[in-house]
Amino acid sequence: MPAFRQVGEKQLPNPILYMAWSPNRDLIALANTSGELLLHRLANFQRVWSLLPNENTGKEITSLAWRPDGKVLAFSVGDTKQVVLCDAEKAEILHLFPVEYPASCMHWMEVQDDSSTLSSFSESEDDEEKSDEVTNLLGEVRLSILVVGGLSGFVELYAYGLYKIAMLSGISGTCRSLGLSSDLKSLSVITEIRSTEDNPEIHYIQLDTGLLSSCLPELTKMARKFTHISTLLQYLRLSLTCTCEAWEDILMQMDLRLTKFVQEKNTSTQVQDEFLELLLWGHASPELQALLMNQLTVKGLKMLGQSIDSSYSSIQKLVISHLQSGSEALLYHLSEVKGMALWKQKFQPLGLDPAAVEDAIVAVGSFTLKASELLQVIDKSMKNFKAFFRWLYVAMLRMSEDHVPPELNKMTQKDLAFVADFLSEHFSANEELFDRKGKYFNVERYLKDEDEDLVSPPNMEGNQWVTFVKQSTYLKESPLLFPTYPQKSLHFVKRMMEGSIDLSENTPRLFELPSLWNDKKAGMHYVVFCMPEISPSKIYILRRATDPNRSVPKGLVALNLNTPLNSSIDDETPVPASADSSYSCLDARFYDNETLTVVLRSLEDDENKMRVLAQLHLNSALSWDEEFTWDLTLRLEQQTEGIPVQGLTWRNQSREMDNIKAQFVAVNGIRKVACMLSANLRHIRVFEMDAEEEEEEEERADESQEMSSDQDRLEDTMTNQSDAGEGRDGVGGAEEAQVAGQGSGDILGETAGSDTL
Repeated sequence: MPAFRQVGEKQLPNPILYMAWSPNRDLIALANTSGELLLHRLANFQRVWSLLPNENTGKEITSLAWRPDGKVLAFSVGDTKQVVLCDAEKAEILHLFPVEYPASCMHWMEVQDDSSTLSSFSESEDDEEKSDEVTNLLGEVRLSILVVGGLSGFVELYAYGLYKIAMLSGISGTCRSLGLSSDLKSLSVITEIRSTEDNPEIHYIQLDTGLLSSCLPELTKMARKFTHISTLLQYLRLSLTCTCEAWEDILMQMDLRLTKFVQEKNTSTQVQDEFLELLLWGHASPELQALLMNQLTVKGLKMLGQSIDSSYSSIQKLVISHLQSGSEALLYHLSEVKGMALWKQKFQPLGLDPAAVEDAIVAVGSFTLKASELLQVIDKSMKNFKAFFRWLYVAMLRMSEDHVPPELNKMTQKDLAFVADFLSEHFSANEELFDRKGKYFNVERYLKDEDEDLVSPPNMEGNQWVTFVKQSTYLKESPLLFPTYPQKSLHFVKRMMEGSIDLSENTPRLFELPSLWNDKKAGMHYVVFCMPEISPSKIYILRRATDPNRSVPKGLVALNLNTPLNSSIDDETPVPASADSSYSCLDARFYDNETLTVVLRSLEDDENKMRVLAQLHLNSALSWDEEFTWDLTLRLEQQTEGIPVQGLTWRNQSREMDNIKAQFVAVNGIRKVACMLSANLRHIRVFEMDAEEEEEEEERADESQEMSSDQDRLEDTMTNQSDAGEGRDGVGGAEEAQVAGQGSGDILGETAGSDTL
């Protein structure tokens, strides 16, 4: 009977680079060479969704990591140097952030801490209004930390996958594997350093992260607060993008016509003069008349005026409902962060600087003022626009000798002033500006993402508050007043705000050894690695305590893969001694704290095709008596003879792989599944690892049911016999038989339950 049951197999069109099982669901994420991210379900290996590469994320996926609750999938992108958080349910991008170097590996863990301080923070947030984005990003109450590693020893830690809480330096080489202990006391890093001869050296480093562990409540509070801030910043970006889009399409039509008019006109007069002549004398030049009657047309002008009026109203609603409300919420959360920063005893060790938080508050205040200023500009521009388009519409009706409605024919002195203001503010005397789109309308300049000053900043001469502040000795330089930056656009102030809040054909292969595992119960780091050139048939396991202050005896052992099998794969007959074979390990992953899942290759197979999937039980192997003495002056491969060697028997916990040249494996011990990937990265095979136990349980349950039926028949027989008897002795005998039958049934039930457990 095979030890593992195959439940799916698939040939994929593009080679797979990375694969990762969901921690608590029957889902596996795959990343291929085309930059596509795939999510498959265990049942029949059915595809759930696929996320195609795009300009925002990138197309060169370099690593994968699941959030511990399985609701968010993180993937790093090499060409854009970003880490992207994706919703596992809807394939939606929740958040992305840039990194200094392309990430080569990631590890996402949940802090195991029973302290009530974590729950107290969540209770304090119950009164706060949390959006769906915040809920998705925060996940569970417990703190989770995403560790990102890359080239040049680049390692960064992100709370909830969002808030950068630590950045490590001084590590040499490229990070190959990362493991942060669940008690947050140490971080294990495996790096690869290549010499001038391109010979790789593998280094294991354990770093003390006791500061994070000792400041866990404060760290959690900061991380949750930053999640709100990060979500609000993203909300403001999207709102500003919508504001720009609401204006851009409408403005483009007018810009193109006016630009073409400026480029094609033969006269030396300015555009402003052309319209002023039409306003004062009712006479238009041939060029202006051709623009109005042939290109713009009366019907087109009417539709354009309505569209621009609608666009102004939409921008007003976006600014009031989203930009202003979002910036006010941002000020609220930053003010709380400032209060935390002033509690120096608790938060100063984590690097929270009150001065930096104050700068961020000032920047957000300036953004709020600039948004209010945009509302004033829109309000004024709407009056001028309506007056300008109304006047121009009447002028074009007269040019075409059409009837002018009486209600439009009236024009007051105020309307003339609005038209004159529109021409003076929106049509610059400098013709060079007309060659650039977006220079005709002041609102567009506010929404332009550029560093240039506004061509016509708002006139504040008559503003009573501005005059009062200038005349006040105390308010003029007061830190309580936010700076306004009247010469700058809204986009410029937004970028300044983001900068202040910034809290701060070789196929790549992630699946190669070594690999890391964190035993949460024992508080241990395990490192699995091989030295194929020295000992091809051995797997080495290094273990270190997560607490750097605690020493671990017997920290290194070698597992000999040449131990003969004591039973065959398909039956229970012993394997003859001549059937012994030598194996080397291609890939190894911890299935749970006591089991290692390995992909083995037979060294005696001339065609290099035989592969074996096996489960190695480490209970006996990790209880050795010998102690390895480290010589720090020598490299590890120079002292392998002193490493204790333990033998293993695989029993029936193995299976030969037919028709697949298996090379890599990804496992999930909680869901009891494994996924194998071929050497060409295109062939995938999925297994249920405990299928044999389930089948045995079903057989035992059937046997138990049959025995229960036999017992029922026995009880019926004994009852019939008791009915045939006479007196108290007969009744008593029947009762004893029934009690004996019930007891026997209980014993059978306990036996079945024990097998199930």
